[in-house]
Amino acid sequence: MKTLRIRQWMIIGMLIVLFVPRLFYEIPNIIDHYILDNSSLTRQQITLDAVIEEVSDTPVLNWHDPVWQESLGKSAESSQLGIILLHSTGREIYRFVPSGVNTTAAYQQIRIVEQGNLLGSALFFVPEQKNAFATLLAFFAGLSAILFIGWQMGRVVVKPLEAMSTAARRIASGDLDFHLPQSTVMEVADVRSAFQAMGISLRESLIRQSEMEEERRFFISSIAHDLRTPLFVLRGYLTRLGRGMADKPEKASKYVEICSKKADQLERLVSDLFSYSQMVFVEQILRSNPVDIGELFSDIVTDYLSVAKEKEKVLLYEAPAERRILQGDAHLLRRAVGNLLDNALHHTPAGGSITVQLHMEQSRIVFMIEDTGPGIPEHILPSIFKAFYRGDDSRNPENGGTGLGLTIARRILRAHNGDLIANNVSRIGGALFTGWMVIGSSEK
Repeated sequence: MKTLRIRQWMIIGMLIVLFVPRLFYEIPNIIDHYILDNSSLTRQQITLDAVIEEVSDTPVLNWHDPVWQESLGKSAESSQLGIILLHSTGREIYRFVPSGVNTTAAYQQIRIVEQGNLLGSALFFVPEQKNAFATLLAFFAGLSAILFIGWQMGRVVVKPLEAMSTAARRIASGDLDFHLPQSTVMEVADVRSAFQAMGISLRESLIRQSEMEEERRFFISSIAHDLRTPLFVLRGYLTRLGRGMADKPEKASKYVEICSKKADQLERLVSDLFSYSQMVFVEQILRSNPVDIGELFSDIVTDYLSVAKEKEKVLLYEAPAERRILQGDAHLLRRAVGNLLDNALHHTPAGGSITVQLHMEQSRIVFMIEDTGPGIPEHILPSIFKAFYRGDDSRNPENGGTGLGLTIARRILRAHNGDLIANNVSRIGGALFTGWMVIGSSEK
């Protein structure tokens, strides 16, 4: 739909009001003059020609004759012609002007000249042709033009502005479900587009706010649950030790070992919570520097070889043939890959293997971490990267971590203009995590 500025609409409206009535007024006259056979106009013209001829053929001295004047008046009266006879000095000799005849401008004028001397002059006037149909048609055309312009302005200006006013009141009351009519006036269309963009932005903001509020409630309930369980166990065993219920050294040693284990769980939870809180603003803490990605992965795998060996699992690393430099934060990348390896080591049974592959593409670096564990249940895959999400509904810390490791890993990779996805290896079983980072750029 083509839009015009409101000034252009106003100019168009004024032109319509000015010219349409005049056009419709002239159309009947044009039809009368050039198309229809108008007998009254023809008789009037014949009478006018006859009167002009009679005045021209009559000597100026005879213009004073009352009898001749009376005869001339009767001839002019039949066609409502106006006649004024003037002496050479400008003195009026005879006047016959019927009512309705305009004498401001003569229709025709003749001068009687003899031997170069002006003897007199005659002015002839015809009545204005008043066409009632043309007047009526012009009136209705003007009225229709005004009504059309009013309707059009109401449709493209007033109605959209009223809708915007209603929408503003609905927005103030919290109702963001509104519809605004389109307009061909550019200024109104621009305001309409801005209003709709504001509505969409507010709806998205409310949705984000609702999601954040839901995440906050889940965050608090998860922290409360994860802190309460080990604290409850820790307090119970410490109470037993304080009351001397561990009467044997073996029993006391077992209680201390359990307390130490629960303290480790609390420490890991607090550490993950601290890391997660930092990852919310990962773009602000990211320190971008040149990183040899092959060397980084080699160091990470070397650090985990002893852990894998201790748990009777095999850790394999397929290094890339070429060397590639990435602009990124080595500390955060080490944490992301470390979280993925912790997850793989935890779910891979003794005797299993974890394979780390790294290869370079034209504009990005891709790595894969594959294990031979039980894999990821299909119903868990869509939610595996959510904060505090665990496949075990009981949230037993013995069966997994805090549910933040994968969330932190994905946020770090996304801060490096990359991403992380999870799948299952169908041919041999086990989970496969694939991540990538864009070479040469990272958010700051």
